[in-house]
Amino acid sequence: MADRGAVGRFAPSPTGRLHLGSLLAAVASRCQALHRGGRWLVRMEDLDPPREVPGAADDILRTLEGFGLHWDGEVVFQSQRHGAYREALDELSSGGQAYPCGCSRKDWLGQPHYPGTCRSGLALGMAARMQRHRLSGRRREWTDVYRGHLAYETAQLGDFPLLRADGHWAYQLAVVVDDRMQGVTEVIRGGDLLDSTPLQLDLWAALNEGRGVQPTPQYGHLPILQTLSGQKLSKQTLARPVDVAEAASLIDLVWGLLGQQRTDEWRSAIVGATPSEIMGLAVDLWDESVVPTEPVQLQGWGQDSPP
Repeated sequence: MADRGAVGRFAPSPTGRLHLGSLLAAVASRCQALHRGGRWLVRMEDLDPPREVPGAADDILRTLEGFGLHWDGEVVFQSQRHGAYREALDELSSGGQAYPCGCSRKDWLGQPHYPGTCRSGLALGMAARMQRHRLSGRRREWTDVYRGHLAYETAQLGDFPLLRADGHWAYQLAVVVDDRMQGVTEVIRGGDLLDSTPLQLDLWAALNEGRGVQPTPQYGHLPILQTLSGQKLSKQTLARPVDVAEAASLIDLVWGLLGQQRTDEWRSAIVGATPSEIMGLAVDLWDESVVPTEPVQLQGWGQDSPP
């Protein structure tokens, strides 16, 4: 059923070239939004300069176009939105939902998460190193598009950074601020980000208190693509970049990994159609009910990182 209010997004980080796991997320998020008659946005999450690769952002955008993954509107670059993140942090701080923290990771080594040492204020002589979100302690739950009902107790999670010790904005703050700004209604991404969702829901609720209520997006978490030993395809596992020259076959590979049916029309398109035409057909044929959730191990797409 068409829903012209649907807004999906794909938000890569320019830390290297687009690999198969990123392509899977791009294809799924675009199909999910456009199948409902909505829009698909691209946002470049370029807030971690030490990890960024020069030219990677342009390369990712050219690769998306080469695969027929055309986006709506202009690409948003997080590196141009520092003022928005500062404004959000100031609001959270004034509402008591953010606080300065002077701890380093070694201060809570061996514990499952940050224990809240600075929640009641900095110890005498301790200087602030970062800003953290004060989790509400409430239960955060949602109906995942692919995994069904999920729930987390935020009291069992750790207060997380909003502004990092190195002076860079933290992922959790930036992604929620930008999803709100762009009117994103559905977040389709890899299962490796599943644990981020209750944190983002809690932060979303905190921002709703100061900025007016805005409905949270639907979340859907895709299967994680892994090396044969079970490590996620990533820069660390030397994930092989996708090649536009192989666009048709790689879209077909991703289509199968997403559990989609290879109809006769699909098989014909893979042989003779352009990537844009194939992706147009993918939007028409998309079936969210068959998307798997278990990790998939692939040979030849990455190498295991050293222990």
